[in-house]
Amino acid sequence: MFADLAIDQITPNPDQPRKFFDEAKHKELIGSIKENGLLQPVVVRPVEGGETPYQLIAGERRWRACKAAGITTVPAHVIKGADDEKAYVLGIAENVGREDMTIMEEAGAYADLAAAGWTPEKIAKQFGKTETHIKWRLGLLTLRPEVAEMVDKGQIKPNLAWHVAQLNPANQMVAATRYLRGDFDSEAEAQHFANGLKMMEAQTSLTNEKAPDAEEQEKRKKAKAKAKDGLGKAEEILLPLLEDLAEKKPEDLAVILGDDLERHVRVVGRIYSQVQMVRNLLSKAQGIQRAMSADFNRKALEVQQEAKAQKKATPEPAAKNPAPKPVPVARKAAPKPQAKEAPASRARAAAKSTSAPVKVPAQKRAATKAAEPAAVAKSEATAAAK
Repeated sequence: MFADLAIDQITPNPDQPRKFFDEAKHKELIGSIKENGLLQPVVVRPVEGGETPYQLIAGERRWRACKAAGITTVPAHVIKGADDEKAYVLGIAENVGREDMTIMEEAGAYADLAAAGWTPEKIAKQFGKTETHIKWRLGLLTLRPEVAEMVDKGQIKPNLAWHVAQLNPANQMVAATRYLRGDFDSEAEAQHFANGLKMMEAQTSLTNEKAPDAEEQEKRKKAKAKAKDGLGKAEEILLPLLEDLAEKKPEDLAVILGDDLERHVRVVGRIYSQVQMVRNLLSKAQGIQRAMSADFNRKALEVQQEAKAQKKATPEPAAKNPAPKPVPVARKAAPKPQAKEAPASRARAAAKSTSAPVKVPAQKRAATKAAEPAAVAKSEATAAAK
C-alpha cells in the first residue's frame, strides 16, 4: 500500500547494500526536492520492536535528501511481510542498475546473497544479469583494499580488475600500479601482463629449468631465425603493398582489379584475421615477458632484503677474554760510534795546524801596512825625547 509517513517514523536499513553517497549529487537532489517535492516514493516495511515503526527497503538517498531539505512527511510504498532477505533483495534491485552504485558495492551485495545460499544462476535471474556477470563481480572481492578503491573510483575498469583480482595481494599492487603509471598501451596489454604474473604464481614453466642441450638450442635458433625472417618479409613486402592500396580510391580499385576484386577482398579478409590473431599472440607474449622481468626483479629485491635482514640479525663474533695489547714503548736511539782516527792522520793534522800559514783577509792586510809607518815614527820620537 501507499501512505504518507512522517519522516521521523522511518529509519534506514543497517544492511543497505549501498554505502557510498556522492555529495555533489546529494546536494543536487536536495535542490530538486525543495523545488519539486519528492516525485518517487521511498519503499519501507513495518518492523516490530524497532526504534521506529518503519524501516527503509529502498530510497535511502531520497530519504536523506528530504531530511536535509526540511521535509517532514514523505510518500512511501509500504510492503508488509517482507523478511530481512526479501528486503535486502529489493534494496539490491533498486540500486543495482543505478549509475552511482559502485562496482564493489554491487559485488558485496551479490556476495551477501551467495552467503545466504543463492547460486550465481539464481542471482543473475533475479536481477536480469548474465551468470558470467555475477561470477566476475564476485571475483572482484579478492582485491586488496587499495586496488578495490581504484576500481570504485573508475581508475581500473571491471574487466581488467577481474584479471588483477586473480593475483596474490603483492602482484595485484604491481599490476595496478604499472597500469595507472601508463606502462601499457591498452587495457588488453595490462590484462596479458596480469595473466603472465598469474603464470609466475602458478610456477608454470615458461622456460625450461634445465639448460637446453645442443639439439634444443639448434631448434630454437632455427625457429627464431624463421620468425624474424617472416616478420621481416611482412614489413618489407606486405606493409608497403597495403599502404599503397590504402592510398587509392575505391573507384580506381574497382577498375584496376576488375573481376579479381571479390577474390582479393576474401584474401585481405583472411590476412586481417590472421594479423589480428598474431597481434593478440604477440601482445600475450609481451605480457609474459614483462611479467617474467617483474617477477625476477621482485625476487632479486627479496633476496637483497633477506640478506640485509640476516646481516643485521647476526651479531659479530666477540673474542673470549682478549688479552690486553702491550703498549709500545719508544726506545732512545743509541749514539753512533765515532770512527777512531789513524795515528798517521792525527800526525798530519797536527803538522798542518803548526806549519800552515794563517790566511788573512785582504782588507785586514792593507790596514796593517798603512799603520806600520805611523808606528815607526812614534817609536823614533819617543827615543829622541829620552
